[in-house]
Amino acid sequence: MIPSVQPPEPPAWRTFDPRLCRAASRWGARRGIHRFFAVISRLGDGWFWYGLMAVLAMAGGERGRLAAAQMLGTGLVAWMLYRTLKRSTRRPRPFHAHADVIARATTLDEYSFPSGHTLHAVSFTIVAVAWFPFLALPLIVFATLVAMSRVVLGLHYPTDVLAGLALGGVLGCASLWTGASLFPALA
Repeated sequence: MIPSVQPPEPPAWRTFDPRLCRAASRWGARRGIHRFFAVISRLGDGWFWYGLMAVLAMAGGERGRLAAAQMLGTGLVAWMLYRTLKRSTRRPRPFHAHADVIARATTLDEYSFPSGHTLHAVSFTIVAVAWFPFLALPLIVFATLVAMSRVVLGLHYPTDVLAGLALGGVLGCASLWTGASLFPALA
């Protein structure tokens, strides 16, 4: 008789993403949860941010126009960054890799890493709040909900969202640092 050899258990850090995705997918199966996060995610596609830029540009005077211009520039860099990373990493989305993770919204592209929604939400929040600090609470709450929505809807792993958060934070801060020399009103 040949003894059966069981493959070793993967380390806990390697199973964290799939386990959390499965738990979030089960939670997202609740109708109210699904609907709420689907709306948040759809707004995070850009509608909310483009609307905010338009309102700032139209109602915020010169400061609002400068803030909107900086947000637009930051968004373009964010788009190029996340597209490049997605094409180079080619990480499959959780609903492709795990049968028990359900996609509860349509995706804008094929790959998972990093979360472009989160990257944009964080970088836009940083820039907008630098110009208009009173927007901090609602924008931080919205950006957090956008990040959560991506996992709850089965579209991203938690590490995709954490990478989007880190990259968005670096990009937002770099935009402020660069913008301080371009926009003296920000300094």
